[in-house]
Amino acid sequence: MNIGDVANLSGLPAKTIRYYEDIGLVKPLRSTNGYRTFRESDAHKLAFLGRARALGFSIEDCRSLLALYSDEDRASAEVKEIAELHLDRIDKKIAELTEMRATLAHLVDACAGDHRPDCPILADLAMECRKDDQLEKSA
Repeated sequence: MNIGDVANLSGLPAKTIRYYEDIGLVKPLRSTNGYRTFRESDAHKLAFLGRARALGFSIEDCRSLLALYSDEDRASAEVKEIAELHLDRIDKKIAELTEMRATLAHLVDACAGDHRPDCPILADLAMECRKDDQLEKSA
C-alpha cells in the first residue's frame, strides 16, 4: 500500500503518518525507488495510534502502548498503569479548566458590557500582570 491508501485505511493524514515514521513509531518498507510501502500491519498500528492519540495519550505513552500491544507476554498491569497515569492527567486538566471557567464566568457576569470604559475583565487581567511583575522583581 502507498501512503494514500494507508491514510484512508487508518484515518490519519499522510503528514501524520510521515511524522510517525520520522519518530520511529512505524517503519514501512522502502522500494528501490525510495517510495514507502505499507503493510497491513502498518495500517493497523497507525489506526491504533490514531485511536490512542484521540484519547489524548502522549507520543511516549503511544510508544509504550504500542510496544506492549506487540508483546504477547505483557502484563495488563503495565497497560493499566499507563492508562491510570493518563487518567490522572485528564482529571487534573478538568479541574484546572473548571476553575478557569468559574473565574471567567464570574468576570463576565461582573462586566456590564455597556458603553462605559470600566471593565472587571480587563481589571482582573491587569491585576494578574501586576502580580507577575511583582514576583519577577522579588526573585
